[in-house]
Order: sequence, then structure tokens, then C-alpha cells
Amino acid sequence: MSEENIEKTEKNEQSGSKAAAPAPKKKVKGSNRVGRWFREMRSELKKVVWPTPKQVVNNTIVALVVMAVSAVAIWGVDWVATQIFQAILTLGGVG
Repeated sequence: MSEENIEKTEKNEQSGSKAAAPAPKKKVKGSNRVGRWFREMRSELKKVVWPTPKQVVNNTIVALVVMAVSAVAIWGVDWVATQIFQAILTLGGVG
């Protein structure tokens, strides 16, 4: 707010007179929520720093290697647990 508006508001409050209610905002034709959402989304997407194709390939390779190592590790833990469980059953005379 500018200083003039602040002074006018203070004078109106002090004098007891009621300040005029702010006028309701007029709806601009053609601007609806969906349209505004798409405009804002487009504006935000322009700000995104997109990776280069080389970065995408490198990141994909890293992700695949991590998944493969994780799969082998999980398989190894599962295999060891199965062997231990079978040994316990054999010792107990069940297997």
C-alpha cells in the first residue's frame, strides 16, 4: 500500500466513517481454473533443467547395475537362509 492510501485509511478509521468495501475482482473472460493450471504448469516446466541424453544414459546404466547387484545380494541371502533351514530340518530328522 502506498503512504497516501495508508493515511486515508487511518483518517477514515479515526473519523468513524466506513471505508468503501473493496470492489470484487472481475472475472476475466476465458480464464478458468483448468486453463490457469495449464499455463502455470507450462511456465514451471520452462524452469526445469532437463538432463542431457548422455546423463540419461549414464543414470539408466547406474540404475540397472544397482538393481542387478541388489537382486544378486537378495538371492544370495535367500539361498544361504534356505541352506541353513534345510540343515536344521535334516538335523531334526524331518528332512
